[in-house]
Amino acid sequence: MIIDEVRRVLSLAVDAYRDQPRAAQFLRAQLDRLESPLRVAIAGRVKAGKSTLLNALVGDSLAPTDAGECTRVVTWYQDGRSPRVVMHPLSGNPVSLPVVRRDGALSVDLGGAAVSRLVVDWPAQSLRHTTLIDTPGIASLSAENSARAVRFLTPDDETPTEADAVIYLMKHLHSADASFLESFRDQGVARAAAINTVAVISRADEIAGGRVDAMISARSIAARYRSAPELHGLAQNVVAVAGLVAMAGRTLTQAEFVALSTLAAEPRETIESSLLSADRFTSGSAERAALLRRFGVFGIRLSVTLIRQGVRSQAALADELVARSGLRELQRVLHTQFSERRELLKARSALLALDRVVRGSGGGRLAGEVERIFAGTHEFAELRLLSALRSGAVSLPRPMAAEAERLLGDSGITPAVRLGLAPDAVAAEVRQTAFAALRRWQAHAENPMLGRKSADACRVLVRTCEGLLTRGR
Repeated sequence: MIIDEVRRVLSLAVDAYRDQPRAAQFLRAQLDRLESPLRVAIAGRVKAGKSTLLNALVGDSLAPTDAGECTRVVTWYQDGRSPRVVMHPLSGNPVSLPVVRRDGALSVDLGGAAVSRLVVDWPAQSLRHTTLIDTPGIASLSAENSARAVRFLTPDDETPTEADAVIYLMKHLHSADASFLESFRDQGVARAAAINTVAVISRADEIAGGRVDAMISARSIAARYRSAPELHGLAQNVVAVAGLVAMAGRTLTQAEFVALSTLAAEPRETIESSLLSADRFTSGSAERAALLRRFGVFGIRLSVTLIRQGVRSQAALADELVARSGLRELQRVLHTQFSERRELLKARSALLALDRVVRGSGGGRLAGEVERIFAGTHEFAELRLLSALRSGAVSLPRPMAAEAERLLGDSGITPAVRLGLAPDAVAAEVRQTAFAALRRWQAHAENPMLGRKSADACRVLVRTCEGLLTRGR
């Protein structure tokens, strides 16, 4: 396995740099990192909805979504046995802070300290295998806040980013978004494609002015962005998510369900007229103001419509809101592209860190080991090809392209799923199907009608099929 190979090379490097304590300590930290959960940063321009999406993914109204102190520093959310907040100042030892929640969200007082990061331990199933990192808004009105995010996410020659993967939020495709993604993309040995970045059209419900069909338009835009020239090689996928609705669905209370049911009982014309403006809808009502903050116009319209159509319980409404918000599609993408590949992505991060150390001291045998692993690891080639197929940088005839993406792990990386079989397919069926796929892609690779890039892609898929055949024995 690649993780074992990387562990071996890192151990060699620790021994090679034993006379350089700082480098040796850094390399030992990379070894420890291999045993830790995958680190996924949530980034984007200011007001893109990063904290809201983080709460939706965690399933708890944990990260503050206002402009408080917690949103101005890099904040790590990781699984822990009990709630704990630790401040890491720029100088000095870590300091434990009181765990205080207001309206569910953490309330943090930094006391004016210069802070490197906050680390929040929180018991959550969703954080068991993935640490989520909330970053300040890029292009914030505060230059220092924006600089904190850029320093954390953008690798330089001295210190690589601590994130293994990135969820990048954008309201629409702005030139500044493409510029940031370009700066985040690796510039060293792994620069061929952004295999660790997923882009999200956040606040997708606002695209169509909060209409009930807003997500249909948003998904269409996301599909168009997947092949946009500006994003070629910069993001592995693009997903539309209504973050506020997703968060509301994951944290819906019975009192909110009752309030929404009361709205649904009012005449349709009355509700639609009141939703033309925030002032008209709230009209001095604290309860309605709270609903608007939690659900937004789209979420209220959608909830009222669903209740009128027969949704009769808090649990049923919560399930519908999550399903229609786009969150499940994002979770599927994150599972197939990040979680199922966590070992590969962590190994990649460790290799990039090692590469920076050995390049700084002239390279030598260890630099050659890094190059060899990057060049010879087929999983990296698969991810690069998958990104190229999605972006249009490499094209195959439509039926071939659909099979290619599936074989490359677009829907999951188990042999059965890659081959289009049922998850519980028996070994004999997996072998037979893998052998048929191997023969098919060998023939495609020899097809003189395909261009060089397409033929090279077919050869990558031949090796994929060979691997599936071996695993199916």
